[in-house]
Amino acid sequence: MSTAVTFWGARGTIATPGPQTARYGGNTACVEITDGSGNLVILDAGTGIRSLGKALLGRNGPSGVQADIILSHAHWDHIQGLPYFAPLFMKGNVLKVWGPKQGDVEMETILRAMMTPAVFPVPLDALAATLEVEHVVPDSPIRTPGFTVRAMRVRHPAVTMGYRLEREGGPAIVFVTDDELGKGGDYDVGPNWRSRFVNFIGGCDLLIHDATYLPEEYASHAGWGHSTWQEAVDLAHEAGARRLALFHHDPEHDDATLDDAVKRAKDHAARVAGSLDVFAAAERMTLNL
Repeated sequence: MSTAVTFWGARGTIATPGPQTARYGGNTACVEITDGSGNLVILDAGTGIRSLGKALLGRNGPSGVQADIILSHAHWDHIQGLPYFAPLFMKGNVLKVWGPKQGDVEMETILRAMMTPAVFPVPLDALAATLEVEHVVPDSPIRTPGFTVRAMRVRHPAVTMGYRLEREGGPAIVFVTDDELGKGGDYDVGPNWRSRFVNFIGGCDLLIHDATYLPEEYASHAGWGHSTWQEAVDLAHEAGARRLALFHHDPEHDDATLDDAVKRAKDHAARVAGSLDVFAAAERMTLNL
């Protein structure tokens, strides 16, 4: 029984539609993961979740959507598509949103603020679907139909989680959309973070990792909470990942820039990482693991 991974948004910071980003896509972070039994996990709710919602209604009908939506953090490019997720507005759908607290601020409070009448016409309480909001706690696994999901805090401003999804007898997928592997920034991630993070990734079948910057761009962005493709390749090699999807593409990087970055990343992987398969996530790309 295979696990399917579909990218509905792979861009970071802000949506960038247009002819220069058509191949890799301009929508912000959203990844769909399904098992062979139809169980569904959605990672992040950037602008890409709007198209996913339409696709789900086409597959399942207006009241046949059940899903766990797991948010890495509450920065705008990772939650801004949620109010436009069509299954929320139809009775019979059952949706559970998971996400970390931001200090003392609960995720539900953040989502309610995003959907107040001053900025959005439909408040959270008016949604027709059954909706629950739960908190993610490191070292306390999330158990969804079909998957067990573990969380680990990563190096990014605000409380941001990376996730490892596994199902019995199936592949392991690690999703780390915003993470600074370089030396910039001061993050509350505890001691020995790098070694714990490598163990967390530990031989996964697919690592989806932040690769926002080109190596030559990092110095002017140190402390912003993002990584380069070179750092992502080195991490994947160190952790024994089989495949690496470069993710959270910079809004200033057009398709040609990403083509060049992928070529450089593949060349680097061939030198240092042997059989590691490296590619850039692109909208509507589906992987069967």
